[in-house]
Amino acid sequence: MGARELGILSILVVMAVVFSASVITGGEATAVRGSRHRNAYATMMYMGTPRDYEFYVATRVMLRSLAGFAVDADLVVIASVDVPLRWVHAMENEDGARVVIVENLDNPYKNQQNFDKRFKLTMNKLYAWSLAEYKRVVMLDADNLFLRKTDELFQCGQFCAVFINPCIFHTGLFVLEPSMKVFKDMLHELETGRKNPDGADQGFIGSYFPDLLDQPMFHPPQNGTTLEGAYRLPLGYQMDASYYYLKLRWSVPCGPNSVITFPGAAWLKPWYWWSWPVLPLGIQWHEQRRQTLGYGAEMPIVLIQSIFFLGIIALTRVARPSLSKLCYRRADKNISFILTGLKILAIWSILAAYIIPFFLIPHTVHPLLGWTLYLLGSFALSSIAVNAFLLPILPVLVPWLGIFGVLLVMACPWYPNGVVRALAVFGYAFCCAPVVWASLVKVTSCLQVSLEKENFLPRMVESAPTPGLNKLC
Repeated sequence: MGARELGILSILVVMAVVFSASVITGGEATAVRGSRHRNAYATMMYMGTPRDYEFYVATRVMLRSLAGFAVDADLVVIASVDVPLRWVHAMENEDGARVVIVENLDNPYKNQQNFDKRFKLTMNKLYAWSLAEYKRVVMLDADNLFLRKTDELFQCGQFCAVFINPCIFHTGLFVLEPSMKVFKDMLHELETGRKNPDGADQGFIGSYFPDLLDQPMFHPPQNGTTLEGAYRLPLGYQMDASYYYLKLRWSVPCGPNSVITFPGAAWLKPWYWWSWPVLPLGIQWHEQRRQTLGYGAEMPIVLIQSIFFLGIIALTRVARPSLSKLCYRRADKNISFILTGLKILAIWSILAAYIIPFFLIPHTVHPLLGWTLYLLGSFALSSIAVNAFLLPILPVLVPWLGIFGVLLVMACPWYPNGVVRALAVFGYAFCCAPVVWASLVKVTSCLQVSLEKENFLPRMVESAPTPGLNKLC
């Protein structure tokens, strides 16, 4: 690795540090807790999943974005008793939210066959009906991205929701009239085992309001009055992100384009750094976070990891470790076994160089910073294999270059629609496959030569008559 490669890495690190400074300043402003209102936007938070912190961050970003739209409503978080107090204080004192502490509701469907364990505590959403001090409540999931102020929803009736599926309404956003009577009846239905197709809040609330599909569409009255009864909300209040990926633009004619929802796979939620450019809308969520909450919480870890990876590169540049100094063998007949083991070790070390950084980087950093740190980390760990096994650097870094290239292909903003974008990514992968295979063959052949070289695995002197372990070097 020469001066050119080190220069490129230095540029990447400088870009990361400059970007870090800019994103840290994005979260300096703090929200002030407002006065009580007649209506509320509410969400829930509970513990017990591997992604608790990620949903905590997502909740705070959504609260800050609602406050940024100057909504005429309270911001309420229904938090289970095991939510850390520092999180509660942050949402109250910095985000201006009212946090309501509740006991977790037992889910009687947790043992049914099709139950997904990550929805075990989603029945806590029913506590929204217990917020009887409010006239209307808009209940939200944390993966909602608001594009505009939606206070007209408080004019809707006793229950209103969006059908993003032709037959099933979505509980990621719905309007309700709080009522202790309804809340107690729901708890009774839980105890008696009301039919629930998915065992989560979606199935239970859907079965509790089975006739919503037959109700009229909600259109807010121009005179500001509040409606009575149940209504279907226009699709613009819960625009499924998957609709966007087909055309790379919104084309939702019914209702204002107000709220984007991300109901897909949990590991592709927009707050993860790898969500963009894999999913084009991920950057829009992170831009909203940059403008509201900022990234100050993750910056110390990012800086430490950057220094760590740069240290690895510097050490491998100065010292060229030789695994042969750590090897022992019994006799010449075992040399093929040792060579095979070293080949496997070398291949796995190269694979690990591209896998390990993915899990080390804080999940909720900005995608530009996350991918920069990933490329730096994979380069650093690849350099260990290059120097330890005396491999040529270019074939080892072909996957690195391929990843960088596919990121550019996916991030290109000029695709006319999602189909063309998918075909471009497929075409890139098709063209890169022979290059990756050729690099693998090159690495294998170079590894064979390196292992047989005198300076890496020297010939063994004549074996002693008595068997035993003899040091190679």
